[in-house]
Amino acid sequence: MIALISGRLAAKAPGSVVVDVHGVGYQVLIPLSSFYELPEPGNEVSLHIHTHVREDALLLYGFLTEKEKGLFLALTGVSGVGPKLALNIISGLPFDTLVEAIVRGDDARVATIPGIGKKTAARLILELKDKVAALGFEADTTGPCKVGTGANRQKDEAVSALVNLGYNKGHAEDAVKRVCASGGDDVQLEALIREALKVLSKG
Repeated sequence: MIALISGRLAAKAPGSVVVDVHGVGYQVLIPLSSFYELPEPGNEVSLHIHTHVREDALLLYGFLTEKEKGLFLALTGVSGVGPKLALNIISGLPFDTLVEAIVRGDDARVATIPGIGKKTAARLILELKDKVAALGFEADTTGPCKVGTGANRQKDEAVSALVNLGYNKGHAEDAVKRVCASGGDDVQLEALIREALKVLSKG
C-alpha cells in the first residue's frame, strides 16, 4: 500500500495532480486545501497518500498534511461516506472552518458544502465530533483571517461579495483567508476582494 509519494510535480489542477517519481507519473486526487498550497509544476512535492482499491481501479488520494489525511480517513469511516464524498467535504470548507464546525456541532455550516444536506451534515457531526476531538484537531479561532466574527465584518463582506459573483462560499472564505495570511489583514474591502479574486482565478 502506498503511504507517501515524493517527486517532481508534473502537472496540477483543482482536484488532482501528477507526480513524477523517477520517470513514472502518479495521478493523485487531492482536496482544494492541498491544491492551494502546492508549488508550481517542476518543483518537488511530497504527499501523504491513502490508497483506495476497487475492483476496477486503484485510486490514490493525496494530502499535503497528515491532518488532512486524518480527517479524510475519519470521514470515510462514516456510514455512507466514500472517498469521493470525503474529498468533496474537505474541499467544501477551509480546513480550520470545517474542523471548528464539526467540533462545535454547527450542522448548518457543514450543510453549506455542495452535495451535503442538513440530514447528512447532522449525521457527520454526530459520528465525527468525538473522533475529531480525539485526533487532536484544533481549529484556528484566533487568527487574523477568521471569518464569521464581529471583529472581522470586512472579511464577511468580502466573502459575501465573492459569493454574489458566483463563487462557492467555502472557496471564497479560503481565498480571503489566504490574502489575510499573506499580510493583507488590514487591507481595505475593495482591495481585499480584488486580491481574493486573484487567488480564485489561479484555481
